[in-house]
Amino acid sequence: MKIALIVVTLALIVGVGIAPAADTAEQGSFFDFETHTLLGEPLSLSAFEGKVCLVVNVASKCGLTPQYAGLEALQNELGGDDFSVLGFPSNDFQNQEPGTPEEIAEFCSKTYGVTFPMFEKMQVTGEKKSEIYQFLCADLEQPTWNFTKYLVGRDGKVLFRFAPRTEPDDDELRAKIEQALAD
Repeated sequence: MKIALIVVTLALIVGVGIAPAADTAEQGSFFDFETHTLLGEPLSLSAFEGKVCLVVNVASKCGLTPQYAGLEALQNELGGDDFSVLGFPSNDFQNQEPGTPEEIAEFCSKTYGVTFPMFEKMQVTGEKKSEIYQFLCADLEQPTWNFTKYLVGRDGKVLFRFAPRTEPDDDELRAKIEQALAD
């Protein structure tokens, strides 16, 4: 019993695996929220309604930052009318996203050629987490580190949470995206 508890505790700490969301029908839709682009332009997430979205809290100075390349590859392969990666910079974890919006945009563009939508920096954990992340985490664990991924279906319901170390080319992540695209 103690070993099982230790394994579960370690899994929570490092954030391994995926977790399916509970039914969020009464909670509204991800697409109901208003936010701003990285450079401050107002944007309704309804612009992505009907798409499957992979929502990721990103950071430029993290050991997982190279995942930007895989996220961009995923966007290039699947992006368009049916799918989009959405990046939400956050400085919640050891100040690993300290830059201004302009610095973040330049880093993402020059270093990883990021073309997927990037949004304003926001809190993704704790009592002051943004309304968007309150919605994403309503039935799932909040991000435990940078690059936690939430899969949102075409209807705006949160389908799954993927751990930070789950790479964008992970077979299970890809299978869940393809399943959501087929629905």
